[in-house]
Amino acid sequence: MDLNAWRDKGEYYHYKTSHSIFTIDEGRGDVLLLIHGFPTASWDWWKMWDGLVKEHRVLALDMIGFGFSAKPIKYNYSILDQADLIEEWLSSKNAKQIKILCHDYGDTVGQELLARFQGRLKQKREGLKITSICFLNGGLFPEAHQPLLIQKILISPLGGWVGYFFNRNKLAKNFKKIFGPNTQPTEKELNEFWFLVHNNGGKYIFHLLIRYMQERREHRTRWVSAMQETNIPIRLIDGIADPISGQNIVNRYKEIIPNPDVIELENIGHFPLIEAPRLVLKYYQEFLLKIG
Repeated sequence: MDLNAWRDKGEYYHYKTSHSIFTIDEGRGDVLLLIHGFPTASWDWWKMWDGLVKEHRVLALDMIGFGFSAKPIKYNYSILDQADLIEEWLSSKNAKQIKILCHDYGDTVGQELLARFQGRLKQKREGLKITSICFLNGGLFPEAHQPLLIQKILISPLGGWVGYFFNRNKLAKNFKKIFGPNTQPTEKELNEFWFLVHNNGGKYIFHLLIRYMQERREHRTRWVSAMQETNIPIRLIDGIADPISGQNIVNRYKEIIPNPDVIELENIGHFPLIEAPRLVLKYYQEFLLKIG
């Protein structure tokens, strides 16, 4: 599915009055929320979309600063704000109970949504209910995360300059490093990734979005504790050839998460939803059958 077809599926939600957020709502049944990663967008899910929509009402969005959504330059981007956006949007859709499938940056947003849900349970407050969560490759544990050099530069005082020199070839070079050896992105996919990143001046806010790496350290106890303490089913599906959040994250997950449910995808890199969509769909559907 090309980007034009994907965009035609969607509509726009207005966040904080003035920020247009690209969203898709398709299918019937239990609500499944898809949360994308950095620096791309909801289009990442397109290869799995039809399989998921057959059994669910699937909700997906380009979070603020990503894809077809608004990318304001003067904005305090944060994981907490992205979670606010999602909860507000879900409320507008009357989605009160959800399953979550998330990837990369979206894992961190998913952790915050889980922490809020856990807090409501403890305080016996009403609100959004999460019934299960499945993580794909992402920096769930900052002590195990291994960022690329460009990510380290982005979060440094030099980060603001990266956008001026970043281009399609540099994106392709970095993406090829994190895909699996036999599942490299096609030139068409790289073009579409670049459009999503570059659209609306997105490359000029990289250094603002990358603050999530610092947030992971600041909120590590809250976010990891939510995973350790929850009673809802959790699964990790991970491409272990990923140099950022592959085997290193899997090993840490097994060390500190009670009764870890982990699927390891051999020779698959950072984008299993793009590289091995049928396998991810298979293992996600098995997870749902397992938990009933």
